Amino acid sequence: MHTDRGSLAFGVPAAAPGTLHTLSISGSISAGPVEGRRIVFGRNWDEVDLCIGGHDQGVSRTQGTVSCRAGRWWLTNSGRRPLRMPGSRMLFTDEEPIPLAAGYLPLFVRGSGSQEHLLELYVSDGESDRTTRGPAAPTTPPRTYRLSATERLALVVLAQRYLLQEPYPQPISRDQAAEQLHMLQPDGEWTERKVERLARHVRDRLSAAGTPGLMREEVGEPVGNMLNHNLIRELIDSTTLVPPDLRLIDIIDE
Repeated sequence: MHTDRGSLAFGVPAAAPGTLHTLSISGSISAGPVEGRRIVFGRNWDEVDLCIGGHDQGVSRTQGTVSCRAGRWWLTNSGRRPLRMPGSRMLFTDEEPIPLAAGYLPLFVRGSGSQEHLLELYVSDGESDRTTRGPAAPTTPPRTYRLSATERLALVVLAQRYLLQEPYPQPISRDQAAEQLHMLQPDGEWTERKVERLARHVRDRLSAAGTPGLMREEVGEPVGNMLNHNLIRELIDSTTLVPPDLRLIDIIDE
């Protein structure tokens, strides 16, 4: 289990508007919006510009392309598996290309078994080049929260469906989380109560810092999964948790 948390979700260096940044476990490519420019990604190191799932035959040798046309970047799926994006969006084989909006976009490709492969995309809007105040000033980055290594591991387990961009995600149950954490850390003495206690401590800390929706009296009865759902949404929206954190729990490839 290891991740250096390198992720485009934290932002990109100042670049001209329309610059595309790409990142996978195998490397990164940045390209300006030059007409006809193409970045091909997939399993075959020798045929693509950016490799994902290099040792997983569940991923197509050429899984997809990002190409520049009329000043915009367009995403195409040319592989056998769909590309999964935020908001339950799936891009299927030979479906019409979709344009990429400015900002961050994580893509997942399902490989063999339960293995997932992540490709991160980010299209610059050029605002990071600006030094003026007012409407053209740089966007203020979100406030992130400090988590201990143990807290991060447990919360990634609870939040895995969200980080995988699954449709209508919910936190996994405490017993499922404890079982998975025990497999990852056999000496961690993980139990359902320990998982809930840890999540509650983080909720209390964030609530004290002004984050709403993390206390039982705020959401009303029945509470269900709402408190942990709101916690996970806050951690993801603030980029405290990002898709590459799934490497901590061996869901996406190293």
